Parts: sequence; structure tokens; C-alpha cells
Amino acid sequence: MGFIDEAKFFVKGGDGGNGCVSFRREKFIPRGGPNGGDGGRGGNVIICASQSLTSLIDFRFKSHFKAERGQHGKGKDMHGRKGKDCLLHVPVGSIIKESETGEVVIDLTTDGDEFIAAKGGKGGFGNPHFASGANRTPRVATKGKVGEETWLKIELKLIADVGLVGLPNAGKSTLLSRLSAANPKIASYPFTTLEPQLGVLHFKYHDPCIIADIPGLVEGAHKGVGLGHKFLRHIERTRILIHVIDMSDGKVEENYDTIARELEHYKKELVTRTQVIVLNKYDLVDKAESVRLEKYFSQFNESVIIISAESGYGIDHLTERLMEILVERQG
Repeated sequence: MGFIDEAKFFVKGGDGGNGCVSFRREKFIPRGGPNGGDGGRGGNVIICASQSLTSLIDFRFKSHFKAERGQHGKGKDMHGRKGKDCLLHVPVGSIIKESETGEVVIDLTTDGDEFIAAKGGKGGFGNPHFASGANRTPRVATKGKVGEETWLKIELKLIADVGLVGLPNAGKSTLLSRLSAANPKIASYPFTTLEPQLGVLHFKYHDPCIIADIPGLVEGAHKGVGLGHKFLRHIERTRILIHVIDMSDGKVEENYDTIARELEHYKKELVTRTQVIVLNKYDLVDKAESVRLEKYFSQFNESVIIISAESGYGIDHLTERLMEILVERQG
């Protein structure tokens, strides 16, 4: 079905049940007092973040979410039951916004985070509430309140430990398949990856980490060129960025600058994010060029690693470096 990272949806809390007009009808008590029960409160629509979900695929098939209305009150002081809540599970990393204004309502960053998106209406009062010295047989009850309703927008930002960035066809998908158990679509032409892919990298002496292959960025991505904004938002929450560069491309330095500029323009703090420069396709360049490029990029970053994602050369070295960085950050 594919990855979905934003959707618009409608939520409505359940309406409150109506209060009841009723009187005691017992033998030898011809004028029994009021005994109408109150209506039950409507259920809430609750949005809950779940670590087990990775996309908003459910929103492709459903866009309206309503909680159950409260039951009406009955005679003999029987109050209506509260309506059932509507529990809506979304992935961790989901941002809920007002549909019209785009204002952020809540950012769900932790497994189990909950947010009431639409409250249910209060139940109506039964006629005992309206009894008084002057009116002992009130024939009045109130209706339940209408539940809240609104249109919301949900956006998903992947929460991954490591994000792979680079121009289209730099070899990120192949690298992801080498580092993890993921099996992304791979082909030798740009824009094969049109949606973020997730993989899990397992270490011998460290907890596993999640890797996100962020689809190929292009010049102008920070302005929304191509699918820029949709892709860049997923980079924001990654702890480590792996900048994958195609060594066999004749404009290696220029390509590096292009991505670096896009990240900086989108969010300045991304420039200071822990970054590993990976020079890919080692098998397609000669030794002298490889040495030159490693020396050139070492002036920008202490973590420059030469690999061939295709053959597997340098993958172990890269894995070790990632584990070192994760350990350093924990310390």
C-alpha cells in the first residue's frame, strides 16, 4: 500500500444522553416524587501513540472517527451508561495539527502518549434536579450536550536513531539493505525510493538501532522542490545523519555541498547534528581518487568512511563507528 505520512481526519465526541422525566409509581403512594435518571456522558475520541505502528495507512481507508453517545436516563433513578471512547492508535512521532490553521495541537513522541482529541458531551439531568418546595412534581429534564467535533491534520515524522541522506542514486537503499534486515526497492536510476524506508541494525554489544532511508533530496528541497518538505521533516528527529556520497560521480564535492546547504536552509541545527560521511561506490574509482576524496572530506568531519554498499566493502567499519557514536552519546 505504501507509506503515508500525512492525512486529514474528522473526530467527534459522543453526544450526552438525555435526562428522563419519571415519577415513582408505588402502591399506596399516589403522588410519588420524581425519579428520572440522568443521561450518560458521551465517549471521548482519544489519540494514542503506539510504537508498533510505522505509518498512517489506516487513514487511507477511514477519515471519520466518532465515539459512542451516552445512554438516556430511565425511570427508577436509572442513570444512562457513559458512551464508549473511540481509541485511535497512531505511530510514535505523529504531530496533530488544527486542520484550518496548521497550529500544532500535540506532538506524540513517546509510546503510550495519549491526547483527547474530542470530548464527549455531558449527559442531561433527570427531573429530580428540578424538584423544589414549590414544584414537587417537575416535568422537566434536559437533553445531553453535543460532543465536540473538529477536523484535524496528522503528520508523521519518523523517529530513528540514524538517517541516511544524499542525492538520488547515491546508494542509500543498497546501504540500508546491507546494514539492516530491510529490503527496499533498489534500481540504478534516481528516485527509486519515493517513501522513507525503515530498517533495524543489530550490534553484538549494543542495543539495536533504527535506520531511516530518507528519499533522495534535490537542490531546492528546503523550498519544497520535488518532495522536499515531505522528506526533510523525517530528518529532524534522527540522532545521527549518514551522508552517503557517490564517489564515482564527477561532481562529488559539489554534490556534498548541495545536500549540506539543503539541510542548513531547512533547519540550522541539522548542521551540528552528529554526521558520518560515507563515500560509496569505492569499487568504481581508482585508488588515487579514493585517497584524495578521503583527505578532502576529513577536513570537514572526523568520521569519513569509504565503502562499497554493492560489494559489502567497509560495512563492518561503518557499523563499528555507528556503535561507537551511540555509546558516546549514551555516556
